[in-house]
Amino acid sequence: MSMLRPGIVLLLLLTLLTGGVYPLVTTLLGQWWFADKTAGSLIYQHDALRGSRLIGQDFTRPGYFQGRPSASAETPYNPEASGGSNLAASNPELDKRVAARVAALRAANPNASPAVPVDLVTASASGLDYGISPEAANWQIPRVAAARNLSAESIARLVEAHTATPLVGFIGKPVVNVLELNLALDANKD
Repeated sequence: MSMLRPGIVLLLLLTLLTGGVYPLVTTLLGQWWFADKTAGSLIYQHDALRGSRLIGQDFTRPGYFQGRPSASAETPYNPEASGGSNLAASNPELDKRVAARVAALRAANPNASPAVPVDLVTASASGLDYGISPEAANWQIPRVAAARNLSAESIARLVEAHTATPLVGFIGKPVVNVLELNLALDANKD
């Protein structure tokens, strides 16, 4: 019994520290140092919420760049139902889905190269990816330019301006934020 009391006191103390004090301190520091990120990295335009920098959106009109396919439940890019398709590379269903996506993209982008970038036909692990590779964005330029009656060069400049490169090259790959690029297209008065 003499060992039980110190054990219970230690349990309560560690529970208070690790379950209360530590999460409170890290939350407060995060909100202080990284206010935008802790608020969801939200993008406002003319006082209207347009989306998050970190969650993709379903753009389907020809005048907009499209992101990676989403595998989240019934609604694309639903953060409450995040998840990948969980189909193995050897699964025939994955081959059917990719083939259907390739056919749809080629039909919607007749002036683009026949080689469709892989990130436009495969879903990410979360199903919520906000970005695509610069190659995937450049592949869509002819369709977007035609739909908006803009030159391909002006849209290519927008893609380049919205391509984020990693701080150190070997840590990651360049990525284009699809929402920010599409908002820039809407704001473009070329």
